[in-house]
Amino acid sequence: MTQSRGQSAIEAMANVAIGWLIALGTQLLVFPAVGLQATLAQHLGISAVFTAVSLMRTYALRRLFNARERTV
Repeated sequence: MTQSRGQSAIEAMANVAIGWLIALGTQLLVFPAVGLQATLAQHLGISAVFTAVSLMRTYALRRLFNARERTV
């Protein structure tokens, strides 16, 4: 079964949104533990960049695997 581009995008966004919450929480705990200081705004900015990259990666991989499945 293949997914439409829209379904792939929705799945990628849901996956990344959950990952973002986990990553932000991890940052808030780990940064101080290793001596890094950041404001909440800086944490949000850092996580936004990584979230955007993760969303693009997840979507691209999903489309690649769907395209591969159609040729097999």
